[in-house]
Amino acid sequence: MMGLHLSRRSRIALILVLLVGLLLFLPMRVALGLAGLERLGVAARDVRGTVWNGRIEQLMLGDMPMGSVRAGLSPVSLLVGRARFDIARSQGLADDIKGALTVGFGRVGVDDVTGAVPLGRSFAPLPVGGLMLDDVSAYYRGDRCGHAEGRVRARMAGQFPGLNLSQGLSGAVACDGDALLLALVSQSGLEKINLRIWRSGRYTAEMRVETADPALTGALGQAGFASVGNAQVLKVEGTL
Repeated sequence: MMGLHLSRRSRIALILVLLVGLLLFLPMRVALGLAGLERLGVAARDVRGTVWNGRIEQLMLGDMPMGSVRAGLSPVSLLVGRARFDIARSQGLADDIKGALTVGFGRVGVDDVTGAVPLGRSFAPLPVGGLMLDDVSAYYRGDRCGHAEGRVRARMAGQFPGLNLSQGLSGAVACDGDALLLALVSQSGLEKINLRIWRSGRYTAEMRVETADPALTGALGQAGFASVGNAQVLKVEGTL
């Protein structure tokens, strides 16, 4: 059988066609693996579709369940050396979410995230049941927090006698040294939560309640709070 003889230009054209075909039909599962998103604690029960139009079933970010989302790689971000996977769930429900997981040279993080993130018992015994993110972008560069912005509202999973936390606690996202900091304050200003998350997934959380009410002090003490001056403080640490 005679071999197939191609000119140099034809060989280059064939290689380009094969590369374009591979890129167009690259499975989303393979693309996520190549991007190294496991460094952000990303996991999923199942990943389907192509890199441009895929679906991630039961997306997990560390211990935080993000649910099932549509996903697609942004070609524009590739031009600046970043792999940005846009994700969205738009069903007109309270748990809708949109944003992106982004990996670049020496950095990994999230961009433009708006929506609900259920926490379950991720920070137990701290009674935070979920976070409502408003245009949150944050990334780690190496092991340090490189940039963070946006607003967060924490939904409380339980109530304490004498405290009205039905509106939750809200505040800005920022970098605090190596850690990502969520500094949250209640409407009254008497209840505060500082949540710090490091690149490794380690976190510390401190809830502080300013009060001189003996009854409230006693109730908070039974819930694990300790007296520090005129405040009751609950500290939690762990790994996501």
